[in-house]
Amino acid sequence: MKKVVSILVIVLAFTFNSNAQDKMMDKAVVKTIALEQTPGEFTEKGLTVSPGTYVFEISNNHAAEKVGLVLVKKGDDASKPENHIKTAYVTTAVTDGKTEKSNPTTLEAGEYVYFCPLNPTPQYTLTVQ
Repeated sequence: MKKVVSILVIVLAFTFNSNAQDKMMDKAVVKTIALEQTPGEFTEKGLTVSPGTYVFEISNNHAAEKVGLVLVKKGDDASKPENHIKTAYVTTAVTDGKTEKSNPTTLEAGEYVYFCPLNPTPQYTLTVQ
Protein backbone atom coordinates (compact mmCIF):
# COMPACT_ATOMS: atom_id res chain seq x y z
CA MET A 1 0.00 0.00 0.00
CA LYS A 2 2.86 2.39 0.79
CA LYS A 3 4.28 1.82 -2.69
CA VAL A 4 0.92 2.69 -4.30
CA VAL A 5 0.66 5.91 -2.29
CA SER A 6 4.28 6.80 -3.10
CA ILE A 7 3.70 6.22 -6.82
CA LEU A 8 0.54 8.36 -6.74
CA VAL A 9 2.41 11.19 -5.03
CA ILE A 10 5.21 11.04 -7.60
CA VAL A 11 2.75 10.97 -10.51
CA LEU A 12 0.84 13.97 -9.10
CA ALA A 13 4.07 15.89 -8.54
CA PHE A 14 5.14 15.34 -12.17
CA THR A 15 1.67 16.33 -13.39
CA PHE A 16 1.70 19.63 -11.47
CA ASN A 17 5.27 20.35 -12.59
CA SER A 18 4.40 19.71 -16.25
CA ASN A 19 1.32 21.95 -16.06
CA ALA A 20 3.35 24.77 -14.50
CA GLN A 21 5.98 24.49 -17.25
CA ASP A 22 3.28 24.51 -19.95
CA LYS A 23 1.77 27.70 -18.50
CA MET A 24 5.19 29.36 -18.36
CA MET A 25 5.86 28.40 -21.98
CA ASP A 26 2.46 29.82 -23.04
CA LYS A 27 3.37 33.18 -21.50
CA ALA A 28 6.79 33.11 -23.16
CA VAL A 29 5.26 33.04 -26.66
CA VAL A 30 3.28 36.27 -26.19
CA LYS A 31 5.12 39.02 -28.05
CA THR A 32 4.71 42.78 -27.80
CA ILE A 33 3.90 45.20 -30.60
CA ALA A 34 4.82 48.72 -29.45
CA LEU A 35 2.98 51.57 -31.17
CA GLU A 36 3.47 55.28 -30.49
CA GLN A 37 0.90 57.96 -31.23
CA THR A 38 1.65 61.59 -31.93
CA PRO A 39 -0.94 64.20 -32.97
CA GLY A 40 -3.02 62.72 -35.80
CA GLU A 41 -0.87 59.68 -36.51
CA PHE A 42 0.92 56.55 -35.37
CA THR A 43 4.67 56.76 -35.84
CA GLU A 44 4.60 53.16 -37.15
CA LYS A 45 2.91 53.48 -40.54
CA GLY A 46 2.58 49.74 -41.16
CA LEU A 47 3.81 46.49 -39.70
CA THR A 48 4.53 42.93 -40.77
CA VAL A 49 4.60 40.18 -38.15
CA SER A 50 4.34 36.41 -38.06
CA PRO A 51 1.20 34.62 -36.82
CA GLY A 52 1.04 34.39 -33.05
CA THR A 53 -0.19 36.01 -29.89
CA TYR A 54 0.63 39.64 -29.27
CA VAL A 55 0.06 42.34 -26.68
CA PHE A 56 -0.25 45.84 -28.11
CA GLU A 57 1.63 48.50 -26.12
CA ILE A 58 0.34 51.96 -26.99
CA SER A 59 2.25 55.13 -26.06
CA ASN A 60 0.64 58.58 -26.07
CA ASN A 61 3.31 61.10 -27.07
CA HIS A 62 1.24 64.27 -26.69
CA ALA A 63 -1.22 62.97 -29.30
CA ALA A 64 -4.40 63.80 -27.39
CA GLU A 65 -5.77 63.78 -23.87
CA LYS A 66 -6.62 60.08 -24.32
CA VAL A 67 -5.81 57.61 -27.09
CA GLY A 68 -6.46 53.97 -27.80
CA LEU A 69 -6.25 51.34 -30.51
CA VAL A 70 -8.77 49.72 -32.82
CA LEU A 71 -7.77 46.63 -34.81
CA VAL A 72 -10.01 45.26 -37.56
CA LYS A 73 -9.63 42.50 -40.14
CA LYS A 74 -8.93 44.27 -43.45
CA GLY A 75 -12.07 44.48 -45.55
CA ASP A 76 -14.43 44.59 -42.56
CA ASP A 77 -16.26 47.84 -41.86
CA ALA A 78 -14.06 49.54 -39.25
CA SER A 79 -16.86 51.93 -38.26
CA LYS A 80 -18.86 49.03 -36.79
CA PRO A 81 -17.69 48.07 -33.28
CA GLU A 82 -18.84 44.48 -33.82
CA ASN A 83 -15.99 44.13 -36.34
CA HIS A 84 -13.33 45.34 -33.89
CA ILE A 85 -10.97 42.79 -32.38
CA LYS A 86 -11.78 43.70 -28.81
CA THR A 87 -8.81 41.98 -27.18
CA ALA A 88 -6.59 44.51 -28.99
CA TYR A 89 -8.26 47.40 -27.18
CA VAL A 90 -5.99 48.85 -24.49
CA THR A 91 -7.26 47.89 -21.04
CA THR A 92 -7.30 51.57 -20.03
CA ALA A 93 -7.40 54.68 -22.25
CA VAL A 94 -3.85 55.97 -22.68
CA THR A 95 -3.48 59.42 -21.17
CA ASP A 96 -0.89 61.95 -22.35
CA GLY A 97 2.65 60.80 -21.67
CA LYS A 98 1.61 57.30 -20.60
CA THR A 99 1.78 53.80 -22.08
CA GLU A 100 -0.89 51.12 -21.72
CA LYS A 101 -1.28 47.55 -22.96
CA SER A 102 -3.97 45.42 -24.53
CA ASN A 103 -4.91 41.90 -23.60
CA PRO A 104 -3.16 39.10 -25.52
CA THR A 105 -4.52 38.98 -29.07
CA THR A 106 -4.02 36.04 -31.42
CA LEU A 107 -3.31 37.10 -34.99
CA GLU A 108 -3.71 34.67 -37.87
CA ALA A 109 -2.25 35.11 -41.35
CA GLY A 110 -3.93 37.93 -43.23
CA GLU A 111 -4.21 41.70 -43.22
CA TYR A 112 -5.61 43.93 -40.52
CA VAL A 113 -5.98 47.69 -40.15
CA TYR A 114 -5.23 49.64 -36.98
CA PHE A 115 -6.17 53.19 -36.09
CA CYS A 116 -7.22 55.44 -33.22
CA PRO A 117 -10.61 57.17 -33.28
CA LEU A 118 -9.77 59.34 -30.22
CA ASN A 119 -6.71 60.87 -31.89
CA PRO A 120 -8.11 60.56 -35.37
CA THR A 121 -5.45 58.72 -37.35
CA PRO A 122 -5.41 57.16 -40.80
CA GLN A 123 -5.88 53.40 -41.01
CA TYR A 124 -2.56 51.60 -41.19
CA THR A 125 -1.98 48.04 -42.39
CA LEU A 126 -0.77 45.22 -40.14
CA THR A 127 0.23 42.23 -42.24
CA VAL A 128 0.50 38.81 -40.64
CA GLN A 129 2.45 36.31 -42.76
